Amino acid sequence: MSKKKFNTIYIVIVTIPFLLLIFPLFELANRATPIVMGLPFSFFYIILLILLTFLGVLILYRFDPDHKLEEGDE
Repeated sequence: MSKKKFNTIYIVIVTIPFLLLIFPLFELANRATPIVMGLPFSFFYIILLILLTFLGVLILYRFDPDHKLEEGDE
């Protein structure tokens, strides 16, 4: 994967959850019901987006072209 394509995918994966957490898009999930795993839906929504962002960045780390170059330098 080229560095430019990797950077574009990284920016998209980090920006989309950020946009979903700010007003006016957060208004879609800003409610107390339903209760999901004992949490109001808005808290569950925030935690879910944080976890999905973490998983996305973790997966991208495995495909990072610079990461593979650093392994070969040793």
